[in-house]
Amino acid sequence: MGWASDLRAASGLLRKALDNRRAVQQVRRRLAASPHPTGRYQVAVYFADGAVNMYQMRQWYKPLAELAETWPVVVLSRVATGARALVEESGLPVAFVPTVRDLERYVATQDIRVVLYVNQNTRNFQMFRYGRRWHVFINHGESDKMYMTTNQFKAYDYALIAGDAARERLSRVLWDYDLDTRAIPIGRPQADHYSGALPYTPDDRTVVLYAPTWEGDRPSALYGSIVSHGEALAATLLASPRHRLIYRPHPRSGVVDAQYGAANARIIAAIAAANAADPAAQHVFDDGPDLGWQLASADVAIVDISAMVYDRLAADRPLMITRPAHPAALVDTHGYLSACDWLDADAAADVIAQTDRVLDDPEAVSRLAYWVEHYFGDTSPGAPTARFHAAIHGLMDEWETWNARVPDEGEDEAELDADA
Repeated sequence: MGWASDLRAASGLLRKALDNRRAVQQVRRRLAASPHPTGRYQVAVYFADGAVNMYQMRQWYKPLAELAETWPVVVLSRVATGARALVEESGLPVAFVPTVRDLERYVATQDIRVVLYVNQNTRNFQMFRYGRRWHVFINHGESDKMYMTTNQFKAYDYALIAGDAARERLSRVLWDYDLDTRAIPIGRPQADHYSGALPYTPDDRTVVLYAPTWEGDRPSALYGSIVSHGEALAATLLASPRHRLIYRPHPRSGVVDAQYGAANARIIAAIAAANAADPAAQHVFDDGPDLGWQLASADVAIVDISAMVYDRLAADRPLMITRPAHPAALVDTHGYLSACDWLDADAAADVIAQTDRVLDDPEAVSRLAYWVEHYFGDTSPGAPTARFHAAIHGLMDEWETWNARVPDEGEDEAELDADA
C-alpha cells in the first residue's frame, strides 16, 4: 500500500507542476501586450495563493471594483494558477509578480499606500518588508473559528473587522493589541452585492441552501458535514416535492479525505438524477465563482461552522448550523454559536421538520435580528460599503499625515531570500 500512496502523491505533484507551467504560459500570453497594468495605483491587494484558494479573493471582486472607482486597485498575484483565475474572472487589473525581484520591480513603479491581505499566507511577509505603506488585513470572511483570533493579526498595521463580535473575540485572545486603534469595523460590504441571475425559476417550493465546508486538516477543525449530515439531508430534500436544494460544497471538499470527496460526488450525482426524474424540481449543484444570489434567494440555509455562517447572517435570513460530529472539533460558544439553531447528525434525515421549525418560529426571527446587529452593525443597503470606503479614505489621510511628518529616505533595497 505504501508504494501506491507514494505513486499517487508523485502523480499529484506532477499534475500540479504541469498545471502551474500551463498557467504561467497562459497568464504571460494574456498579459503579453502589457506585462503589468498601466497607471499608478495607490491600493494593492496582495494574493500569494493559487487557484485552490480563489474563494478567498472572489468574494472581494465586487467590493474592490466599487472601491476602484475612487481609489484604483491592482492585485499583486504571486502564483500562476491564481493569476490565471484573476485575469480571467476578477475584472481587476492584475500584476503577475511570481518572484521577489518581479515584486520589487513592479512596486518601484507605483505609489502604493495601502496593501490589503485576504489571508495569512506566509509569503505575505515578502510584502511586509515595505514600510511607508499601511498593511491591512481584510480577511476573506467573518466567523468564530480559531483563525479569526490568530496572533498574526499583530503583523498588520490595521485590520478591517466586521463589528462588535469580532472586536470581543479579539479582545478575549490577543494580548497587548490596541483594538481601538488597529481594528476598524466595516460590517460586510459583500452583502451589498448579494445578487445574480437565478439558475432556477422561482415557484412555491421552499428553497434550502446547503453549503458545507471542507473536511478540515486537523481534529480541532473537523467541521465538514458532508459525510455526517449531507447525504441524509440531501436525500430527504431531493425526495420532497415542495423543496428545492441548492448544494454549494466548499471547493476543497475531499482534498484530505477521499471518503469525504466520494460522499460529495454522490450528492452531486443524486441531484442530477433527481432533476432527470423531475425537470421541474430544478435542484442546483453550484460550484460557480460568484457567491451572493444563493444567500439572498434561499428561504433557509444549512451551513457548517465556517465563514458561510456569517455570510448568511449578513443577509439577515434564517439559517441552521450543523453540529460537528467529531468530538475534537472546537466550537466557540461565546458568540452566535451560543444561540444558533443546530442541526445534529441524527436529525439530518428529518431536515424538513427542522427547517420548517426555524422558518415558523418568531423567537428565531428575533434572535437572528439581534445577532445580525451584533456581528455586522448596520446592514441596510449601502451601509457596509460606505464604512469600507470610509476606512480606506481614513487610511489614505493618515498616510498623508505620516508621509509629511517622516522624511522619505528611500526603501531598504536589501534583497530578500530569492524565491522560485
